[in-house]
Amino acid sequence: MKKDNALPGGPSVGITMGDAAGVGAEIIVKAAEHGCFDEGVRAVLIGDERQLKRGMRAVGTAISYTKVQNVSEALQHTGLVLVDTGTLDADRYPYGEMNIDLARDAGNCLKACVEGCKAGYLDAICFGPNQKAGLKAAGFHLNGAVDLLAGFYGSDAFRMEMNVLDHVWTARVTGHIPLRDVGPSLSITKILRAARMLNETMRRAGFENPRIAVAGLNPHNGENGTCGREEIDTIIPAVEAGKREGMNLFGPFSADTLFYRVFGGEFDGAVTMYHDQGQIAMKLHGFGAAVSAYGGLPKPATTCAHGTAYDIAGTGTVDSGSWEHAFILARKMVLRKCQES
Repeated sequence: MKKDNALPGGPSVGITMGDAAGVGAEIIVKAAEHGCFDEGVRAVLIGDERQLKRGMRAVGTAISYTKVQNVSEALQHTGLVLVDTGTLDADRYPYGEMNIDLARDAGNCLKACVEGCKAGYLDAICFGPNQKAGLKAAGFHLNGAVDLLAGFYGSDAFRMEMNVLDHVWTARVTGHIPLRDVGPSLSITKILRAARMLNETMRRAGFENPRIAVAGLNPHNGENGTCGREEIDTIIPAVEAGKREGMNLFGPFSADTLFYRVFGGEFDGAVTMYHDQGQIAMKLHGFGAAVSAYGGLPKPATTCAHGTAYDIAGTGTVDSGSWEHAFILARKMVLRKCQES
């Protein structure tokens, strides 16, 4: 049975608490306390109730939710709905320590969200912070979270992680690879692919014609080829090709001034050449509100830009802002899609 968006609560976003040794459950509790799940969409939390209750004890507050047995049943309710998996007694495990059992359970909860999307019950996913090393040790295959999600979907289509902070979006041409491999990994095709994905996803999020700046690779943009030729041989041709396709591309710009212009409002987004080139700027400008969004998947998926925060897990002091912004973005994309259909 496909979900009817006319049911109480409207469209549904599947959420998880992430690794139970981290701050995920505390984030969900604080988000609920702040009214994050009160309107717009139905929040379907998939995980063990004992993990959620441990989060409530850590924060020192109780939240309201409806407990059900499966995702289909969740659609009959509004607000925060918990699909209790009953698969993890979180109290048996200490905070702040990686454990394969916890990683496996977190991965399986995320997989259940994908299954809910595939079945038509869920319209998007906003998941809690996971421990990548733990997921790999538990047998999941991934370089980043987008690979894990794509694997659950059974999709081999091009996918990409993007980062969002307030009105600014970034995408990167290369991801989790050594810095020495970045230059040889760049190509016109890869830069265009990243620009297209960013442009398409931003349009889905409400940008009519996003202004996208493209970063150079080398110091001072290569200094006319005297400090590297990637700009001349690869990046400039990619920008020109993107313009011919109709994308609103600019650059390349030297990375040391690019984000001053982006955050100043001159551009809506940026394509960077490698991971830290954009991540450092985004997290420095607003760590507590940064969001990771994933393009190339069948349905929207977002999460907070930070990790499991093992060092403060269980203290109730985590700032839930980044994850709340991630949920708001997922909600925005889902509601926009519903309005268009």
